[in-house]
Amino acid sequence: MRSRTEPALIILHKRIFMTLAFRRNRLCKFICGGLLFLLSHLSLIAQEPSVTLSVVTIQNISFGAFFQGSLGGAVTVSPDGTRLFSGDIIEANISGFSYYPAIFEVEADPGMLISIIKGSDTSMSRSNGGSISLQVGVSDPGFPVIVPPSGRIQVSMGGILTVENPQVNPSGDYSGSFEVTFIQE
Repeated sequence: MRSRTEPALIILHKRIFMTLAFRRNRLCKFICGGLLFLLSHLSLIAQEPSVTLSVVTIQNISFGAFFQGSLGGAVTVSPDGTRLFSGDIIEANISGFSYYPAIFEVEADPGMLISIIKGSDTSMSRSNGGSISLQVGVSDPGFPVIVPPSGRIQVSMGGILTVENPQVNPSGDYSGSFEVTFIQE
């Protein structure tokens, strides 16, 4: 014969089981929710670069000295520092008027992909009037490029200077700037 306390124990036991199941379910939801929260923040942290993209101009581009003929032409400085002439432009090796490419030092996270966007052709001007067209040339290394383990990379960039006849582009010192945008992907 069963005592009256036995069914009460069974019911009590079921309540404890249901309470434990309810608490276990809440604990599972809490742990799962916490893990999802942490994982979502870890993925956000992993996507943000630890080093901000930094670009420093080490050297500005220079086309050196040259003589222009009656027709004009172009002067090209390549990323490796070679200077080429077209049209009736004549090389002038005058001390103090060196030619060289622009050099930039890019600092970014190792392994990041870096691209560039070259600005449009720009005009270089002379203080006493006149202007010459400057086209941003190719770069070394070519883009896109992957940042090496050191986190730094030097980029040499050439350009093409288009020179008209002496009446349009009188002799003299011309200066200007060009725009290049570096993009960290």
